[in-house]
Amino acid sequence: DPCQNGGHWTGTFCLCPPNVDGARCQFGASTINITAELGPSILMLARVTNRNFSEDLRDTLSPTYRSFVDEFSRTMDRIYHNVSGYGGTRVLTLTRGSVVVNYKVMLHPPAGDQPTTDLHRRARELLDAANAAAQPRNCSHSAEGLCFSTSFSRSARAEVPALNATELCKKHAPANFSRYYYPYRTQNSVLCVTNCTLNVPGSINCNSG
Repeated sequence: DPCQNGGHWTGTFCLCPPNVDGARCQFGASTINITAELGPSILMLARVTNRNFSEDLRDTLSPTYRSFVDEFSRTMDRIYHNVSGYGGTRVLTLTRGSVVVNYKVMLHPPAGDQPTTDLHRRARELLDAANAAAQPRNCSHSAEGLCFSTSFSRSARAEVPALNATELCKKHAPANFSRYYYPYRTQNSVLCVTNCTLNVPGSINCNSG
C-alpha cells in the first residue's frame, strides 16, 4: 500500500481522506475552509431506503463509506442550496435501517446576535426542503440517486461551536501536518492555511513538498 496519511489503496490509485492531496496522499491541502464550522449547526436524521447497510459503512476510511458520504453530501447540497445561510453537511454516523444517516447541517456564522427563533425557523426550512425534494421514481437498490425520508435528530438543537478558529484548524488538518496550519480571515470566509499557501501575506515559495 503506497498511500500515506490515511489514504486507501484501491488497486489502481490512492483514495485520500479529506484535506489531503497528492498521488500518494503525501501533501496537506493548500487551504481548508472552516467558515461553516464557526457558525451554528442543526442535527438531523435521514433514512436512505434504497441502499443496504454493510460493515464497510462503519469504516470511515473505506471506499464504500466515502462513496456513500460523497453521494449523500451532493444530494443534500442540491436540496439545501436555497436555504438561507446553508454551509454544507457533515455526516456524523451511519447505522442500520436501511442506512440511517445522522448528520448535521452547518450554517454560516450570523452577522450579529441571532435570535433562537430564527434558528428554529431555519431548522424547519431545512426539514421541509428535504421532505419536499424530488426523489427517483425507481427506488430499487440499483437505482441512481437516493430515496430517503428526513427528520430532526432526537437531540436536534442549534449547536454553537466550542472551538475557536485556531483549534478548528488543528482539528481539520491532516494529523501529520496540523501544527503547520493557522487561521486566515478573508472578507467572506475563514481559511486554514500554511506558510506555503499562495497569495497569503508572508507566504514562502514551496516546491516539491
